Amino acid sequence: MKTKLFYFLKTNFGISNKESRGFLLLTPFLFVFALLPYFFRALRNDTAVDFLEKYHNQLDSLSLIKAELINSPKLTFNPADTISKAVILKRSTNLIKIAFAEADSIVLQIVPGIGSGLGGRIIKYRERLGGFNSKNQLLEIYGLKPETIEQIWNYFEFSSQINRKIFINTVEIDVLSAHPYISYGEAKVLIAFRKQHGNYVGPDDLKKIKIFKSEWIDKIDPYLSFD
Repeated sequence: MKTKLFYFLKTNFGISNKESRGFLLLTPFLFVFALLPYFFRALRNDTAVDFLEKYHNQLDSLSLIKAELINSPKLTFNPADTISKAVILKRSTNLIKIAFAEADSIVLQIVPGIGSGLGGRIIKYRERLGGFNSKNQLLEIYGLKPETIEQIWNYFEFSSQINRKIFINTVEIDVLSAHPYISYGEAKVLIAFRKQHGNYVGPDDLKKIKIFKSEWIDKIDPYLSFD
């Protein structure tokens, strides 16, 4: 079969046996290149279906927290980072502001500049802290830009809400050092001082530990319980 093919190519197209063998080796690659446009077209279609599904999931998440969309939205592509602030402010009036402490990573994605990765990072940091005590704490989150933080408050209301406190008089070192504001060394000193001098009555007792700055004690105080 191969010999007949080589003879056909040689007699009709003037192609030598060596060139014919090269042509046969090249044929599978040509076949693959011919199919690539169909593959990418199918991939784009699957991506569009996934995007539509995520879009509906986001709407469902908004409905669960009773965020009312006054104007029914249409599914359109909108590059969030390129729209003007005036347009953002106008669009945000279609939403009832909800408590920032109640937002999940999906709801946060209504803010231009926040995607699934950054939204998840915000929620994880909130959980590690035990809740946000100040708006400025958002500046501590890697990748969250000040201009994006400014846009957050067009969609959400902020109030200090700490939902998990550390019982400083009973906590163990591993739990204490897991807090973002407290290193392992600092936790070690806090527990050693407690064992030597007895339970802490209030934040003023922490200030008796001379190596700690007052600013740092004031920072961790909202997350401590002295009961």
